[in-house]
Amino acid sequence: MPAPRKFTRERLQATALSIVDERGLAGLTMRSLAAELGTGAMTIYNYVDGRTGLEALVTEAVMAQSTWEEPESGDWRDAVAAVAEGVLLTVRDHPNAIPLMLARGALHESALTPSEAMLAALHRGGYRGTDLLVAFRVVSGYVSGFAQVELASPRPEPAQESEPDAAAPDPERFPRLAEIGAAAAESDALARFRAGLRIILRGLEP
Repeated sequence: MPAPRKFTRERLQATALSIVDERGLAGLTMRSLAAELGTGAMTIYNYVDGRTGLEALVTEAVMAQSTWEEPESGDWRDAVAAVAEGVLLTVRDHPNAIPLMLARGALHESALTPSEAMLAALHRGGYRGTDLLVAFRVVSGYVSGFAQVELASPRPEPAQESEPDAAAPDPERFPRLAEIGAAAAESDALARFRAGLRIILRGLEP
């Protein structure tokens, strides 16, 4: 009989995410993961396949942490929005992991609950087959893209925030760009996320 596995998938996920939170993606290696687990680097190869496997651990850990409440309305759009926001809020807590959210591949089943919940809500809305796939990718792509653009951007230093933006467009030549620039300055990321998601959900008609 094969020897029992020393580390659970969940422990590997949590440890890998902790490393990325503290040291960034570059800090996650076979050696660093092994060191945190108190084992040798070669042992880790029994669990994950190189860099791709390490990054999958991080993505799985983030997705597995996602939580949300089922809306009382019972409306499928509200259910989609609840899952999407739950994922975004979890991702927001782990900004160093955001680049991986755009390139995630097959995930361990422990991280599939958010995807299944979103698909179930879209299914209740009447989506089937290819339409279900496309609708799911539209919403999940919005969540990933928003996280990448809004949450992974470098935060300005306090001194920079008070300086005039040299790249601000001329409001006379580019009035609409100036308009959205002002709107961005007056709103927070979560409010913008919810507004964008409402626009998407209004357009989803099976």
